Amino acid sequence: MRRLLSAAAATAAALTLASCSFGEPPEPETGEPPSLPSPSSSPEAQTSFMDVVADGLEVPWGLDFLPDGTAIVGERPTGRLLTIPLAEDGTAGEPVELRTVDVADDGEGGLLGLAVSPDYDTDSTVYAYYTTDTDNRIAKIDTSTDAAPVPILTGIPSGPNHNGGALEFGPDGFLYAATGDGGDGNNAQDPESLGGKILRITTAGKPAEGNPDPASPVWTLGHRNVEGLAWNAAGQLYATEFGQDVADEVNLIEAGKNYGWPYFEGTDTEEAYADPALIWEPFEASCAGAVFLEDTFVTSCLRGQRLWTVQFDQSGTPTAEPQASLVNEFGRLRSVAMGPDGMLWVTTSNRDGRCTEERGCTPDDADDRIIRFSTSYAAQGRV
Repeated sequence: MRRLLSAAAATAAALTLASCSFGEPPEPETGEPPSLPSPSSSPEAQTSFMDVVADGLEVPWGLDFLPDGTAIVGERPTGRLLTIPLAEDGTAGEPVELRTVDVADDGEGGLLGLAVSPDYDTDSTVYAYYTTDTDNRIAKIDTSTDAAPVPILTGIPSGPNHNGGALEFGPDGFLYAATGDGGDGNNAQDPESLGGKILRITTAGKPAEGNPDPASPVWTLGHRNVEGLAWNAAGQLYATEFGQDVADEVNLIEAGKNYGWPYFEGTDTEEAYADPALIWEPFEASCAGAVFLEDTFVTSCLRGQRLWTVQFDQSGTPTAEPQASLVNEFGRLRSVAMGPDGMLWVTTSNRDGRCTEERGCTPDDADDRIIRFSTSYAAQGRV
């Protein structure tokens, strides 16, 4: 659950970020580069601050926060579910293992997205998207007991890659899940397949009221591999999507639309398919996590080893050139979330086998990490 910040909770703190080149994004309107607000009353959030919250982890993927501020994170290949407590002064404690989920960790599979129940104070439930030997599935986990996860939706195609995995509660209270095509592009266009889709379901795993097909959990189709979902203050949903060779995408997600995979990636002239809001070349992107800070979209990128920030108008058109920060500073960046401490929290993915010298990335003994930092930290020439 990525929490939107109210205007009252934010102060203006501009990031001076360098411009970058993209594939062929829509022509932006003239405007100032996006700036990240510095949220919360925390002094550290309004000064330059960076803190390694945890290290020595193995590919932390899902990241969310409990109502008391405790972070909850999952390791993809091990299935370990960890909590990181926050003291009243904002100090982060040592990670505590909550339990281990039995996962199949071949390729990109394992314990993926996490979403804390909006009613956590009464139901103690965390929802998890994970890979088994037969499928990807969504289950609920009662953190107050040792009971095994209870599946609510099964049969999502799985494979060595393209497992999707983003899991978020939307502002409408329904659970949204982004699935990959499981390595078979045909799944993305098959209305009977749960692969290559964005799903919208109840906490019982049933199709949500208002879905395009009342009998189906499918909200949108034609996706290759979506790993990030985020809503802006107006309630519009955006998704980060991995392309194949041509273009990685950010899409404005609208009910019932077809986003074109496997027929094309990037922009297309066919009116039957929705064009992305933004594209860029994979070498500077492969973006996974996503969050909105007021009206600024922030996405964390794996191959690109950076954060991108961009602002969109209500039609999904960028209002200025996207900006890069933290380039090559921490390696491959997987998830990004706004913490209750007013910091941006980011997980690294440097032990996933793709952090290599050839790709300009070398893991060290402290990887993987969870890092939190003030928005002003990235303004200090780290571009």
